[in-house]
Amino acid sequence: MHTFVVLAYKESKFLEDCIKSCINQSVKTNVVIATSTPNEFIKRMANKYKMKVIVNESNKKGIGYDFDFAKNVANTKLVTIAHQDDIYDYNYAEEVINAYKKQPKSIIIFPDYYEIRKEGKVYKNLNLNIKKVLLFKLRFHGWSNNRFIKRSALRIGNAISCPAVTFVNKNCTKEVFASDMKCDIDWLAWERLSKLKGYFYYIHKPLMGHRIYTGSTTSAVLKDNGRIKEDYEMFKKFWPKPIAKFLTKLYQKSEDSNND
Repeated sequence: MHTFVVLAYKESKFLEDCIKSCINQSVKTNVVIATSTPNEFIKRMANKYKMKVIVNESNKKGIGYDFDFAKNVANTKLVTIAHQDDIYDYNYAEEVINAYKKQPKSIIIFPDYYEIRKEGKVYKNLNLNIKKVLLFKLRFHGWSNNRFIKRSALRIGNAISCPAVTFVNKNCTKEVFASDMKCDIDWLAWERLSKLKGYFYYIHKPLMGHRIYTGSTTSAVLKDNGRIKEDYEMFKKFWPKPIAKFLTKLYQKSEDSNND
């Protein structure tokens, strides 16, 4: 019923930890690797854990296109794009499958997450607390198919963590992430999906760890000046231009926590 598609890029020193967390789940799940940068390191990891490597040979280059490729290679009802630097708790897949059984009309299913930093696992900080506030309305599952409620988690910023999300592919469009954005591809994806009929099923408990370090993709894109432009474009989808400009400036400050 469920597949982890580990999206591997070049040679991450955390890839093996991610793979092991996906394999060692409390319920049976499939685990494969998807990559647009095949190399000997990824091949060795796949061979060690007897995993299939699926290579994206498309001419369309970019993070968004890689994400869509990973989402669509699975044949199961549920698919999680596992980011190579992150880890998934023992009961992640079980909780997601149970959520799907409760609400099969879900578009995406996602739990809270904790951060993995130098000092260890961090469950509470300003960034995490703000996201929980923005997600509060989605805790009431009977409301979470309402377009306004779904978009409430996105109006003030992106409260949904991409690596925490499981897609119910039959209820999604094939292309979710496709764009030339580098920073806000996931925010754009949720905005697109919020317009579809179906539920954003929020599991109010931390079930995976998102690694924060200077070499991560998240930290790298935050240094890109293009981030400001993309944030502004996203806020304009929810607000008039003057408010969008104000929120863009405010949002920049909130991203300071994505550093060691």
